[in-house]
Amino acid sequence: MASTEFDMIVIGAGPGGYVAAIRGAQLGLKVACVEREHLGGICLNWGCIPTKAMLRSSEVFHLMHRAKEFGLAATGISYDLDAVVKRSRGVAKQLSGGIGHLFKKNKVTTIMGTAKLSGKGKVTVTTDKGTEELTAKAIVVATGARAREIPGLEGDGDLVWTYKTALTPPRMPKNLLVIGSGAIGIEFASFYNTLGAKTTVVEVMDRILPVEDAEISAFAKKQFVKQGMTILEKAGVKKLDRTPGKGVVAHIEQGGKITTQEFDTVISAVGIVGNVEGLGLEEAGVKIDRTHVVTDEFCRTGVEGLYAIGDIAGAPWLAHKASHEGVMVAELIAGKHAHPIKPGSIAGCTYCQPQIASVGMTEAKAKEAGYDIKVGRFPFIGNGKAIALGEPEGMIKTVFDAKTGELLGAHMVGAEVTELIQGYVIGRQLETTEEDLMQTVFPHPTLSEMMHEAVLDAYGRAIHF
Repeated sequence: MASTEFDMIVIGAGPGGYVAAIRGAQLGLKVACVEREHLGGICLNWGCIPTKAMLRSSEVFHLMHRAKEFGLAATGISYDLDAVVKRSRGVAKQLSGGIGHLFKKNKVTTIMGTAKLSGKGKVTVTTDKGTEELTAKAIVVATGARAREIPGLEGDGDLVWTYKTALTPPRMPKNLLVIGSGAIGIEFASFYNTLGAKTTVVEVMDRILPVEDAEISAFAKKQFVKQGMTILEKAGVKKLDRTPGKGVVAHIEQGGKITTQEFDTVISAVGIVGNVEGLGLEEAGVKIDRTHVVTDEFCRTGVEGLYAIGDIAGAPWLAHKASHEGVMVAELIAGKHAHPIKPGSIAGCTYCQPQIASVGMTEAKAKEAGYDIKVGRFPFIGNGKAIALGEPEGMIKTVFDAKTGELLGAHMVGAEVTELIQGYVIGRQLETTEEDLMQTVFPHPTLSEMMHEAVLDAYGRAIHF
């Protein structure tokens, strides 16, 4: 068995792993990255990127139906689901190939195979050519996560889909049940509903998008219902009776009563579990809590030279958090001064229609934490650019510490808010106060002006509302 020595071995080439590998190589480390399936991981191949490509198709389809509003004519509007999927897969393939190019450019050794920790500083990799042992002073585990499967609600690729089938659908659903209303569930519900599927969303919590601010969730729900979705909150799917070639009977419990409904397709989006199995983590002395590796703020596992980043290291389960952790860990390994990541400064984005984006504390969480708060709101209907775009439905909300003027949180729903949120993210990173934000000149006419007005409103100074 040939032994190959490196300064750093990364297990997994998703948005955490590939970024860690590239940053390590940039800092002069000899780096190997082991990946068992696709460069780019779930995010690039089966998550963030292909879903956005599909959602873009549904957004354009929706806009085509609104052509008359804009003084345009579009007749015989239709779609080709296979072509929509083909475009989405093409986008993913292009970007996955790009990572291979970046690895070559940065002299990262790429090994396609399955990795397992086999002793201090040792990784055994099984490839189609056999087994080899790699050694390194530092090992970074970035194996990500997969869809949670609930007994009885497992995906079968035919009647019940997980995200992979939903991204390469065997047919267009006519009557769709989506279980779970987090970002993944709501994005798929939005996509298929826009293309004409009769869509029902079931959420076990007391409201959809439960991690978002309650006001934003309520606003989004109203929009989804207006678009024809059925939303069932405080509800759970107890059982699915599957009849191949026919459909599914779902037993749905709500308010202590169980009713049955028929669907031709079910999408299960009930969370994720970390890919911790078969890696030799426990044997190495790593602590695992509910399928996630326990780490400190610097992603250290407590085992010397062993780090865990991204989804496997726990919430928030976001690609950009994983990438930032990858950079931080590579810098630590290279002996540089690294700053830990503050989870409260990481934005979350959901690309349904309307879009949703947030950073920091919700109003309820800020009150719970004991803050005396000032809250500002501004509606899209008060913004010239939003009206010109034909997107008057939306809202921006800000939460400030009344004593210090610190921006505790910002929450948005409406067109392009996933791009707008970064302004508040930078504000929080720079420890901006309300005074700084009020003195900032926002360009006109833009949607970003609403960010200014939402700050002004928190202090009773909004101009256009």
